[in-house]
Amino acid sequence: MYTITHITKDGLDYVRLKSPNGKTAANICLTQGGRLSQFIFEEVEVISEIKPETYKDNYASSILFPFANRIKDGNYNFDGVAYNLQCNEADKNNALHGLVYNKYFSVVDKHFTSGEATLTLGYIEDYPTTGFPFKYEIKITYMLSSEGIKIKVDILNKDKKPFPFTLGWHPYFTSSNLTESFMDYSSSKCFLQDHQNITTGTADFKMVMPFQVKDKKLDDAYALENNVIKFLTPQYNVIIKSSSEENFLQLYTPNDPNIIAIEPMTGVSDSFNNKTGLQVLNANDSYSLEWNVMIKKV
Repeated sequence: MYTITHITKDGLDYVRLKSPNGKTAANICLTQGGRLSQFIFEEVEVISEIKPETYKDNYASSILFPFANRIKDGNYNFDGVAYNLQCNEADKNNALHGLVYNKYFSVVDKHFTSGEATLTLGYIEDYPTTGFPFKYEIKITYMLSSEGIKIKVDILNKDKKPFPFTLGWHPYFTSSNLTESFMDYSSSKCFLQDHQNITTGTADFKMVMPFQVKDKKLDDAYALENNVIKFLTPQYNVIIKSSSEENFLQLYTPNDPNIIAIEPMTGVSDSFNNKTGLQVLNANDSYSLEWNVMIKKV
């Protein structure tokens, strides 16, 4: 049987999902936005932390809502009203990575069988900030199986007014040798950005796929032509499939030599202003998105 265990470590609450043979496991941090802090597949680490950095610096594996990436200077207009979000990226003066990355998510449901373990977490925003003064509920469901892990996000607008949103996920994938790893996705358009890492326009993107990461320093966003992203490493291959109709990808290589952020998103930076990928959720309506992370060992 799969198992689901509650753990407290360094003052943080976690839930651990584990396969019957103990070789595949997922650690989910309730205290830090319900994020997938570690994912091990058949004894190979696939998603990891970045050390010695801390979560408040790298947002590793955070769920990005109500906006993915950044909002320039924290300012935006919606339905004729001007709003100002707190700028938590001080050096660039941006609002960064949404509003739920540091919220405590409670366990809503869990069950396990001989074939999978499923955990659903929830957070209800009844006291919204002035920068995003809308009530909402967000649920994150993780399903661990022999094929990998699925992540489903459900958003419910509990307010009396519509609100704008994009949604993303910020996992860091690890490789035994990133220079010998490959990215594979379908795109003909990348996004230009300014000194604040804010989208300013687009450019043609021409790259033969798959491309070898080598020593590339990446911090780039792309418009995807389908819903599939592949990452090929010496130890494992991963396919990320999104249920979203419109898909974007952010790639980022931190200073760690064998780590890469592969971020599926439904919009790009400053989406509240440039409207790229932006959606509107009406009062009492809901939205669901699933990322299916399928792994095969090499």
